[in-house]
Amino acid sequence: MNPGIDLQKTFIQSLMDLGLPTGAAKAIWMPLPMGLMLIGATVGVLVTTWLERKISAAAQQRIGPDFMGPFGLLAPVADGLKLLFKEDVVPAKSDAVLFTLGPIIVVIPVFLSFLIVPFGQNLVITDVSTGIFLWISLASITPIGLLMAGYASNNKYSLLGGLRAAAQSISYEIPLALAVLAIAMMSNSLSTIDIVDQQSGYGILGWNIWRQPVGFVIFWIAALAECERLPFDLPEAEEELVAGYQTEYSGMKFGLFYLGSYVNLVLSSLLFAVLYLGGWDFPVSINLLASWIGVSEDSAWLEVVDASLGITMTILKAYFLIFIAILLRWTVPRVRIDQLLDLGWKFLLPIGLVNLLLTAALKLAFPVAFGG
Repeated sequence: MNPGIDLQKTFIQSLMDLGLPTGAAKAIWMPLPMGLMLIGATVGVLVTTWLERKISAAAQQRIGPDFMGPFGLLAPVADGLKLLFKEDVVPAKSDAVLFTLGPIIVVIPVFLSFLIVPFGQNLVITDVSTGIFLWISLASITPIGLLMAGYASNNKYSLLGGLRAAAQSISYEIPLALAVLAIAMMSNSLSTIDIVDQQSGYGILGWNIWRQPVGFVIFWIAALAECERLPFDLPEAEEELVAGYQTEYSGMKFGLFYLGSYVNLVLSSLLFAVLYLGGWDFPVSINLLASWIGVSEDSAWLEVVDASLGITMTILKAYFLIFIAILLRWTVPRVRIDQLLDLGWKFLLPIGLVNLLLTAALKLAFPVAFGG
């Protein structure tokens, strides 16, 4: 099948055909994917917060939001408007500069990471050859913002929350990186496009979840810890630390923490789908389906169907994982901080190392099956 429609080249060429110079056409194109990324991530957060309320209500046999618009769909909008117009209070004895920079440093790396998330062969904002490495690098910046926010608040609960967030993030970033390295080794690439391509061709049987069963468990646990989702929400445990590093925040500064948490959950689910569930790949090979119904693989409308299915499948896989994450919130009890650190350093780290070495050995022994 053709690689698909290159939206960037098509758009720029269309503007050049209208008489615009190449530089102007590229300048017009540049803000469009970035704006689309911001809008898409924000809409994803609104949908996720609505699902959080409805799924949590169903798990507890409640109704959940029901009167704020149809099926309570306007509840996330009301949350956003409330935070937008709420008074922004800066504590008198806090470090005002660091206090303001904290939530900004937390949010920006998460949004930037959406640059490498592919929804199709050419439906990605930037196909960086080291995309996965870029994501891991950006993820390591977030704890700095959390620690900065906890320290600048001049509050003992905030400081403890910031220290916990930094310790938790460091503990789980290494197992996460080891799980991703095993995928990169099998794909011979750090590009998200190449990783999905390496899984395509055999439908659901070609997905990495079957070749990396240990790695996908490590990745999922570490991703939940990085997103500070239950049972790993120790940095903001209400019963112990009031609200952790968020205690002194209000208004849109608090809203940025709230937004960053959910955007990170959506991002982690999308990357999980890309790395282990075939990304935009359909469970049954599109080429096989096309041959069954007698459609040529070079058909123009088949490319459109393929692109639409790719976007749909990526989003469906991601939101299935978000559904699992929400259910875990009401299923698994919160762990203690020592249990959390022991799980990361004494369990996931050695298993991640063994999984990486085993992947390397199997790749040498069975190069066809393991991407050699």
